[in-house]
Amino acid sequence: MTVRDVDVAILGAGTAGLTARRGAMKAGASIVMIDPGPFGTTCARVGCMPSKLLIAAADAAHHARDADRFGVRPGAVEIDGPAVMKRVQSERDRFVGFVTRTVDEAGADGQVLVGRGTITGPGTIEVDDGTTVHWRGLVIATGTAPFVPPPFRGLDEHLLTNETVFELEDIPPSVLVVGAGIIGLELGQALHRLGARVTIVDIGERIGPIADPVIAAEARRVLGAELDLHLGYSLDSVEEDGAGVRVRFTDSTGAERDERYAKVLIAAGRRPGLDALGLESLGVEKGEDDRYPIDRETLQVGDQPVFVAGDANFFHPLLHEAADDGRLAGENAARFPEVRAPRRRTPLGIAFTDPQIGVVGGGYSTLGECEAVAGEVDYGDQGRARVQGVNQGKVRIYAERKTGRLIGAELFGPRVEHLSHLLAWAVQSGTSVHEALDMPFYHPVVEEGVRTALRDLATSVSRDEPIRCRVSELGVGS
Repeated sequence: MTVRDVDVAILGAGTAGLTARRGAMKAGASIVMIDPGPFGTTCARVGCMPSKLLIAAADAAHHARDADRFGVRPGAVEIDGPAVMKRVQSERDRFVGFVTRTVDEAGADGQVLVGRGTITGPGTIEVDDGTTVHWRGLVIATGTAPFVPPPFRGLDEHLLTNETVFELEDIPPSVLVVGAGIIGLELGQALHRLGARVTIVDIGERIGPIADPVIAAEARRVLGAELDLHLGYSLDSVEEDGAGVRVRFTDSTGAERDERYAKVLIAAGRRPGLDALGLESLGVEKGEDDRYPIDRETLQVGDQPVFVAGDANFFHPLLHEAADDGRLAGENAARFPEVRAPRRRTPLGIAFTDPQIGVVGGGYSTLGECEAVAGEVDYGDQGRARVQGVNQGKVRIYAERKTGRLIGAELFGPRVEHLSHLLAWAVQSGTSVHEALDMPFYHPVVEEGVRTALRDLATSVSRDEPIRCRVSELGVGS
């Protein structure tokens, strides 16, 4: 048996784990990362990078088909599925290689144990390669795994998740996508534009990360016009049927459907696997909400020298947030019992659908009841958007009712990945609506739509017209 003594042990060598390593080392700590592999981070292997590669191919096909509206006629669009997937996998592997080189360098320094670690008591981890690790501080950065709803378990080769879909050799002829969150919308639309017959279903009514009822209604209208999209569906049965899966369900219109699909892509969210790590050996128990007591500001577990970073804490499962988490967790683990809670960056989330979706500052769901005002723009008639033939979507920007300080936004429209950044920077810097309107706006650009929304917002501030209570906005109250 091998024994290792370190200042900080890190369970997981993904984005959060690697930045925790840097944070702990910067604080002067000795470290070891424990991970069974495969290495390469969720983002690079099975998340943001391969999904954007698939979306890029889908966008190319869509733009070619849509060129006729400009008087450009490129001819019939042919999708070479194997070529699409080969590029996705080749470029994906290139991105993964950048990460694995970092892990290899850490391994050369003796900072990596390849194996699965279990906490067996205060300051002790047993690794399944026979190593015992003694630690003073611990970072848990074990990420999440796809959640497969019980009715779909056991579909074997017909079942896909975001961890297996990018290994396909060809675009499947038909796919049922279960889940209308970011993953389901992005991959479902991409597969549809690459020639698959796609149905997207969700038991809930929420579309992607959108909470604002005005933006949600627009997204359902626009995406529903292109996609076979059904929120609030009910499943009757699912079973393997020869070369595919037979699914009986009631769709959002109330119609009973009996469909066969070559594949079922589960996009029903991901779950952390903290239960299997042995936290109970530290005397840590779950609360009534079935969650471990993890402080959102410091990432500390109870009063333990243990910190949970990245997707594993389930607070904000995004790469840039995971990196911030990892750095903080590594520093806190190294400096324990001195624990700090720095100011976080303004929340920012983006979905790469078409039109794109952006949520800034926590969005609509974090607004106090009737304490905020809103300004809106409809991109249906916005100049540059019409020029480019992408004139769909709406944007709502929120400000404090009394001060006019920008506090967030929800966006659904053209190029909102860029607009969302501009608004996030404005929110974080404490910009007011009037200060934002003093900024330059070129013509003609899609950013002029933001100016329109800001002007509407300024009017709402001057008239003291708060957003109506949320139930009223949803049409179920007064």
